[in-house]
Amino acid sequence: MRVLIVEDEQPLALSLQRGLKTNGFAVDVAFDGNNGLSMAREHRYDAIVLDLMLPDVHGYQICATLRDHRDWTPILVLTAKDGELDETMGLNIGADDYLTKPFSFPVLVARLRSLLRRGAAPCPPILAAGDLRLDPASRRVWRGDQLLSLTTKEVAILEYLLRNTGRVVSKRDILEHVWDDAFDGDPNIIEVYVRYLRKKIDIAFGRCAIETVRGAGYRLAADGGVWSGRGLAR
Repeated sequence: MRVLIVEDEQPLALSLQRGLKTNGFAVDVAFDGNNGLSMAREHRYDAIVLDLMLPDVHGYQICATLRDHRDWTPILVLTAKDGELDETMGLNIGADDYLTKPFSFPVLVARLRSLLRRGAAPCPPILAAGDLRLDPASRRVWRGDQLLSLTTKEVAILEYLLRNTGRVVSKRDILEHVWDDAFDGDPNIIEVYVRYLRKKIDIAFGRCAIETVRGAGYRLAADGGVWSGRGLAR
């Protein structure tokens, strides 16, 4: 497996390179952000070990740029920035794991192998279906360029539908993912919230993104509900 290390502390970077090679990895090293981003864009890697505090281009920007260009190479952030805000920001912009310095080398290797087992599955930081977009980190939703006002539950249901775009999800699926196990109310509450969602993301724009599949549940159209002339799903 080929790994890119982007780390400006050269002794640490070279030590990591030697250790990973001993563990059977092929390893390239970049000592600054510019070279790291160029190498990540020009070559295909199975994983990237990325420092955040880099000269020229910082690690957050590298991660965000790769994800913006639909590069889903697994990224393990390795950094001295150990604050909750730093970790949250790193994961929200697309990093797959976060390890702070000082660290255990065996743990780093284990986490790296775990990322490699998962592979580079597309996990865009912005969920989208056509011009309908949702940012899970900020909980903001857009239809085209228009920012929409949705409640917390409406956003949660829409996020679940977007993560299952094109697939039918049942009311029970939505309940299990959006409400907790203690919920003992009427499952038909899903119909109420779906109706609210349709008013805000579909009817107001002449769209029909949320489709009702009789006897099965709901499906979010992959194209975001382009108007077909058949009317809105009910």
